[in-house]
Amino acid sequence: MHKIKPPFRADHVGSLLRTQEVKENRLKWKKGLISTEELREIENRAIAETVKKMESIGMKSITDGEFRRDYFHLDFLKELAGVTVTGGIEANPNAKVAQDGFTPPTLSVTGKIKHVKDIQVADFNFLKSVVSQTPKVSIPSPTMIHFRGGRKAIDIHSYPDMDEFFHDLSEAYKQEINALYQAGCRYIQLDDTNLAYLCDPKMRAAAKERGEDPNELPRTYAALINSVIDGRPDDLTVGIHLCRGNYRSTWFAEGGYEPVAEVLFNNINVDAYFLEYDDERSGDFAPLRFVPKNKLVVLGIISSKFRQLEDMDDLRERIDEASKYMPLENMCVSPQCGFSSTHHGNDLTHDDQWRKMELVVKTATKVWGES
Repeated sequence: MHKIKPPFRADHVGSLLRTQEVKENRLKWKKGLISTEELREIENRAIAETVKKMESIGMKSITDGEFRRDYFHLDFLKELAGVTVTGGIEANPNAKVAQDGFTPPTLSVTGKIKHVKDIQVADFNFLKSVVSQTPKVSIPSPTMIHFRGGRKAIDIHSYPDMDEFFHDLSEAYKQEINALYQAGCRYIQLDDTNLAYLCDPKMRAAAKERGEDPNELPRTYAALINSVIDGRPDDLTVGIHLCRGNYRSTWFAEGGYEPVAEVLFNNINVDAYFLEYDDERSGDFAPLRFVPKNKLVVLGIISSKFRQLEDMDDLRERIDEASKYMPLENMCVSPQCGFSSTHHGNDLTHDDQWRKMELVVKTATKVWGES
C-alpha cells in the first residue's frame, strides 16, 4: 500500500532542538531586550532553515519544530480564556536538576473556558509558506487541562457541573481546529500524556486519590476527544501521540498500553496513533491486537532521549515483531517523542538529532520501500 496521505512511513512527533540563536534571543525577549517582532523574525529564519533540512533528508511531514514555544502544551493552553498557568509540580524523581531552577509549571481552570483568538493559525501560515511537503501542526490534547489536577483544579464556581466544563473545552478546541483547517491545515497531531500515564500503576493510584476512576477516565477522555474531532472534513488527518514524559531526556510514567488499549484504539476516532516504544517502559506490542484495520500506528522505536544511534537491523526486527499483532501496511516509524518538548531540549546534539531523523527515513524506505 503506497501512502500519499499522512501519517507517512517516516514521520516524527513535532519538536526539534532549538537553534542557539533562537535560545539566546528568546531569553533576551523575556528580559525585554528585544521586541516580539524581532524575536519572530529570528524564529522565522531558523524555522525556514530547519524546514529545508527536514525536507532534504526525505521527511514528508514538516513541523516548525515548536521553535516558538517554551513548552509543548502550556504555550497553547494558556491562550484559552479561563486557563491559568501557575507554580510547579512535584519534583520528578527521574529528572535532572535544572541549573535555572526550573520546575514544570502547572495549570488550572479559573474561569469559563473560551476560544478568544486563533492560537496556531499565524504560526501555521508561516510554516505553510516555507514548505514543499505536508505541514503538520501539533497541539496539546484537550485532556491536558483535566488529568493532573482533576476536579480540584477546576474552579467550582465557574464549573459546578463537569459536563459544562467538558462542553466548553470541546467547543474551544473545535473553533481552533476549524480556524486551522480554514487556513489550509490538513494534518493535526494531539499530544496526550494522560492516556499513557493511565498505563502506570502509580499514576492510576494517584488518580484514585484525586477521586477519579482510572478505569473510567480513558472513556471520559475518548468522549472528549471525539467531541472535538467527530464531523471533521474527510481530508483532515488527526493523529494522537501518547507520551510518558520527555523533559530533558527523562520521564514521568511507565507501563505497557494494556490498561487503556481497547478504549484507546477502538473508542477514540483518530486516524493514527504515535506510540512510544523506545524501551521496556512501554511494554510489548501485544496491545496492538486491538487496533482496527482502518487505523494506522506510528511506531516510536527510535529514541529522542539519548545520543546512541539505533541499529537498523534491530529496528526491522522490532517492526517484524509488531507485525505479528497488526498488518505491516498499517504501520509507520518515528522517534518516540519530540527532541525538545520544553525549550531546554533533550540530551542530544543537533547532529545526533539529524542522524536519528535520517535513520527514520532510511528505516521506512528499507521496510516499506517509501518514506
